Amino acid sequence: MKSVEYLIDINGNKKAVVIPIEIWEKIIPNEINNDDELPEYVENYCLNQAMEEAKLTPLLDAESALKFLEE
Repeated sequence: MKSVEYLIDINGNKKAVVIPIEIWEKIIPNEINNDDELPEYVENYCLNQAMEEAKLTPLLDAESALKFLEE
C-alpha cells in the first residue's frame, strides 16, 4: 500500500490528507473544473475498485450464502 500522510493542526486534529500522485490520478484521471465534481469522481473510483475486487471473489449459491450468513 502506498503511503498516505495526514496534515494535522497544532492540537493534533486532522486537517488534510496527502496521497501519492499515482492514486490521485486513478481517482481523478483528468483535471476537474469544479470542486463539486470531486465527490462523484471518488465515488466512481470506489465503486470500480469494489467491482474489480468482486470479480476475484467466488460466488456462492443461495444455500451456501444462507449458511454463511448464519455463522
